[in-house]
Amino acid sequence: MKYPANTLSLVADIGGTNTRVALADGRTILQDSIKRYSNADHPGLETILRKYIDEECGVDPAATCVAVAGPVRDGRATMTNLDWTIDKNTLTRSTNAERVAILNDLQAQGHAIGHIASENLREVLDGPEAHDHAAKMVIGVGTGFNCAPVFETEVGRLVPPSESGHGNLPIRTEKELRLCEYVSTAHGFPSVEDVLSGRGLTHVYAFLGEEENDPRQKSAADIMAAVADGSDERAVEAVKVFVRMLGTVAGNLSLIQLPFGGVYLVGGVARAMAPYLNEYGFGDAFRDKGRFAGFMKNFSVTVVEDDYAALTGCAAHLCASATQPITDKAD
Repeated sequence: MKYPANTLSLVADIGGTNTRVALADGRTILQDSIKRYSNADHPGLETILRKYIDEECGVDPAATCVAVAGPVRDGRATMTNLDWTIDKNTLTRSTNAERVAILNDLQAQGHAIGHIASENLREVLDGPEAHDHAAKMVIGVGTGFNCAPVFETEVGRLVPPSESGHGNLPIRTEKELRLCEYVSTAHGFPSVEDVLSGRGLTHVYAFLGEEENDPRQKSAADIMAAVADGSDERAVEAVKVFVRMLGTVAGNLSLIQLPFGGVYLVGGVARAMAPYLNEYGFGDAFRDKGRFAGFMKNFSVTVVEDDYAALTGCAAHLCASATQPITDKAD
């Protein structure tokens, strides 16, 4: 399709395996424009963006924003699970856009909050009504784990970057201590991401096998399928351990950030876990904070079931910054 020149934005969500690219009209993603590319088939992001523009009849975007699965510093992104480095010069050169921005993928999810259709939001825990400027928090559970607060300031929305998935796992029981010791054998350090991620779920399943002297391996997808069809009791137990640990960690993060505007769980693993959160004790673990248990009822928890939320967040960020230059610090 031939698009008018210099009116749309180009947005991209760059994961460890695939990159999704789309065009946006304001904050609205043009659904027919969404394309997915395998990263393994391309030497870098520039190749993907040029290919996309060619496939979209040489579209000339006014602005470009990309969400990257990795840390962003001074306008430069390093992929956590991919040997790519992305900077603003790359975006300008490949898209010819007048304005460019680079966000951490969870920052993009934070910018999407408030712009997601209600049918793509699944409530897990309710909470009291909050004022418009209340802080929010997004927690990403997928290939990795991360968290970012969402602040509504007088000059616009601020979503600071974070790498919270690499903090220590919380330990409350002897079994959790053994789980920490088990996952730490790989890297010498028991991080949150070693349990609360796709590969983390496989670690939990394998750990339970070691506990029962019956070691077996199973992929995260197979574990979730086994839970759905009831064919593997160990898979059910692994998901129970995962859900309660997620509740504990999400509760800890909520006490740090005080997201009275709500906690939003995002990412593929979060979406897969959504049907089991209430059944397997997420809320109990989330609010199990001793004398602060009642206080924890201030925080609602919602699962975002929109697979393209990061693209929406990129578009929303560009709209919000359209009246001022996008600086490295804003990224």
